[in-house]
Amino acid sequence: MLRVLLIVQKLLQENKHSSKRDIYYMHPSLFFDQSVVDRAINDICVLMQCSRHNLNVVSAGNGLVMGWIRFFEGKRIYECISSPNTAHPVPVHVEEVNDIISVAHYILVVEKESVFQRLANDQFCKTNRCIVITGRGYPDIPTRRFLRLLVEHLHLPVYCLVDCDPYGFDILTTYRFGSMQLAYDTKHLRVPEIQWLGAFPSDSDRYFVPKRCLLPLTAEDKKKVEAMLLRCYLEREVPQWRLELKLMLEKGIKFEIEALSVHTLSFLTESYIPSKIQGRVSI
Repeated sequence: MLRVLLIVQKLLQENKHSSKRDIYYMHPSLFFDQSVVDRAINDICVLMQCSRHNLNVVSAGNGLVMGWIRFFEGKRIYECISSPNTAHPVPVHVEEVNDIISVAHYILVVEKESVFQRLANDQFCKTNRCIVITGRGYPDIPTRRFLRLLVEHLHLPVYCLVDCDPYGFDILTTYRFGSMQLAYDTKHLRVPEIQWLGAFPSDSDRYFVPKRCLLPLTAEDKKKVEAMLLRCYLEREVPQWRLELKLMLEKGIKFEIEALSVHTLSFLTESYIPSKIQGRVSI
């Protein structure tokens, strides 16, 4: 920890940034494993009561954004409005994001890059006047911080679309409530305004998803669902989410977002998402 503190001190003094992986490779024989650096960074954040970005330790961003928005990251401009269906990387230095301008009606967060790409191919943002973000699975810190910044700055409704399985639900709760691993920084990362757009377990009946597209929950899936049902904040803050999660366990099935495209390739972008948002079918 002392070695990492010295590195952090130097980063701050020289106004430079580094990733956790960079720090590990400065002294691989001393740290022995990447997890040693990860724990040290987390402990320092807890000790100093600060976020990782306050230490100038940044994550390599995985997130993507497209839609009706323009902003600066320092001196770099992200001009998404001129081509709203073109993907741009989520900025890593979120604290340097400024001059945010948007004419979007809402923000849509999607779990998977494949769904993000489907929206881009179908010109979804151009037609629906929105901003779309993906963390490509479990969201990294820049994606979560950037989403929180947009919600705070733009005051737009924000919806989340994930697979109907335990891992999709866990990703949804990570956006809204934060994660145990970064519990010390939850207030800077969680987005309590986010609404679950789908896919719900009840959607399999509502949208006539064929049996061939439904998968049985594995023993590991069931164990994960049972553990998530014990989370007290679900009953307290989003009881309807908990009911859908219980339904998943009762039905014993799961399905991917793409299963909704079994009817037509454009069903997701032309029917499912627009009808849910216009009809306010989110929880």
